[in-house]
Amino acid sequence: MSATPLVEVRDVRKAFGTFEALRGVDLDIGRGEKVALVGASGSGKSTLCRCINRLETVTSGTITFDGQPLPQEGRALAELRAQVGMVFQSFNLFPHFTALQNIALAPVRVRGMTRADADAEARELLARVGLSDKAENYPSELSGGQQQRVAIARALAMHPQLMLFDEPTSALDPEMISEVLDVMSELASAGMTMLVVTHEMGFARHACDRVCFMDAGQIVEESSPGDFFDNPRTERAQDFLSKLLHH
Repeated sequence: MSATPLVEVRDVRKAFGTFEALRGVDLDIGRGEKVALVGASGSGKSTLCRCINRLETVTSGTITFDGQPLPQEGRALAELRAQVGMVFQSFNLFPHFTALQNIALAPVRVRGMTRADADAEARELLARVGLSDKAENYPSELSGGQQQRVAIARALAMHPQLMLFDEPTSALDPEMISEVLDVMSELASAGMTMLVVTHEMGFARHACDRVCFMDAGQIVEESSPGDFFDNPRTERAQDFLSKLLHH
């Protein structure tokens, strides 16, 4: 791991009108590190995720990526988005494109790859997420879990340095969750830098290096998964975990 973190978030605040979604967040993500962002709904996890790839602009504070402040707009912003893959709750696939076309589109448009090269790489990525046989299928012909795996492959096609996952399994039926988490675990073990907003505590415990617990727009606790789940230090984290475990 190099000395400078890949992502540095410093005293970031984000207000929507009078509501402060983020209230002075500090976070470093080292290269190759897997960080789980957990906490109750509305604690600011998704907002933080969206600020890191500039889907939201911060009200104050700074975010740097790979040593550079986040770009404001234009070409530099497009390049940042290529470096930072994002997978959302909803799959956001283009409905009129096949799985293969969904994955190959951005490499051709943004990275200037030939269609043949992009298609070949898209097939490799489909194999990686366990969907070799679905290249010609349209999103409507795929299950939610399959669509989400295509969305992961699509993000990987840009060769990102960082993958952001914003509750990638929360819209899925229970029986599809593990197929998506398996792909994410494989990515994690292959060394991808990841920030994962999740309610899947098993994944946070077993696939991540660090757990950051958010409450009311702040990171109130961060520690190794073992420490966080077995010995949460703050009352808010204890309360959060006890509610989860009693469901």
